[in-house]
Amino acid sequence: MLNFFSKIIQKQFDPVDNSPLVLFRMIFGFLIFAETFGAILTGWVRQVLIEPEFTFTLIGLEWLQPLPGSGMYVYFAFMAICGLCVMVGYKYRLSLSLFTILWTLVYWMQKSYYNNHYYLLILLCLFMLCVPAHAYASFDAKRWSSVVSMTCPRWCINIFIIQLWIVFTFAALNKIYPGWIEGHFIQVALSSKKQYWLIGDILQKQWLQNLVIYGGIGFDLLIVYFLLWKKTRVLAFIASIIFHLFNAIVFQIGIFPFMMIGMTVLFFKPETIRKTFFPKKTLIGLSNNEQTKLKAGRLALAIVFAAYFGFQIYLPLRHHLYKGDVFWTEEGHRLAWRMMLRVKYGSLDFEVKHPETDENWRVDPLDFFTAKQVAAAASKPDMIWQMAKWMKKHYSKQGFEDVEIYANTSVSLNGSTRHPIIDPDTDLTKVKWQPFKHSKWILSSK
Repeated sequence: MLNFFSKIIQKQFDPVDNSPLVLFRMIFGFLIFAETFGAILTGWVRQVLIEPEFTFTLIGLEWLQPLPGSGMYVYFAFMAICGLCVMVGYKYRLSLSLFTILWTLVYWMQKSYYNNHYYLLILLCLFMLCVPAHAYASFDAKRWSSVVSMTCPRWCINIFIIQLWIVFTFAALNKIYPGWIEGHFIQVALSSKKQYWLIGDILQKQWLQNLVIYGGIGFDLLIVYFLLWKKTRVLAFIASIIFHLFNAIVFQIGIFPFMMIGMTVLFFKPETIRKTFFPKKTLIGLSNNEQTKLKAGRLALAIVFAAYFGFQIYLPLRHHLYKGDVFWTEEGHRLAWRMMLRVKYGSLDFEVKHPETDENWRVDPLDFFTAKQVAAAASKPDMIWQMAKWMKKHYSKQGFEDVEIYANTSVSLNGSTRHPIIDPDTDLTKVKWQPFKHSKWILSSK
């Protein structure tokens, strides 16, 4: 058995044509440029990071706040420039490092617009920092001969494929629950698309919704295998384009569908990519010196990636460690590839009590937070808890020390009967957030 794994590890360090990696660098750089510059043009930066008085940061990072004034426009414009530099391979490592740091800070800075592809983008950035994607067809390769290489270790490509397998496998497994199989989510989600030009009425057809339900599971579960198999690769590539463009048009989920299409280049034979996109490229094998460099630290690198992918498999499974239904409690929902699984609508208000004066009053969260923030938070216990903590500080500044804050919630999942998700008798200012175990004040429908 040890000999078997040893051979697998050794094979990952065999040199292969780096053409797919180089092409993906160009696609990746353009997409992160489009994501960040588009965030300015569409008003996302203004709506999410500039207008709100309060932003929902990652719990524990409340000090991480948006830049004042128009600072976030400059922030995102700089990230867009970094994206262009990555695309053309200009100071690749520096540009990508800066983008990774800035994007991660934005991800930690707000949760109102949480999207799985924001998290995936961080992981892909880290991978891209590990691989020599600028070794050919880049400004860096033209300036520094030491950067130039026509090959890369096999693992530089395989780590992306493994990550994609994890994403799609858990996306498929997470869909195997009544809300998806019975069509509750799809029916609710597509009913809001009736006004779409040309396709609005078609999206309401039962046959189309059944195709989305079962086709979604089948695609997520099998696409990586079909892309890996030579005989089905082209058909899988075409299916991938159709599937992701459908999601892009209907669900409007940013660059995620296009990133997934872009990653399919990593499945094609390197010589196919080279002949198609880099016809002038001459493949040269690794020198003995380069081979020696690659042998150093193989075991350490294998251990690092084994630990990383083990953790990536743990994250989507961790919700089983918590009491209650993750669809209601949200504990273990994020970072788990639980994509487009449910539509949750909720109503929320707070009751504030001041023990010293025996006063109590009802608070509409819209008095303090934006409509988008309230809509996002109404079904998410961690954000409701953050609201209560912020409101306590607000009232303390107004002279109301030691107020008690209780949340009244009513949430519907995929059009179901409404249920409270927060214990209305719990003073949220007195409880601590428990990131690694179930919080008793978070309720489940069961």
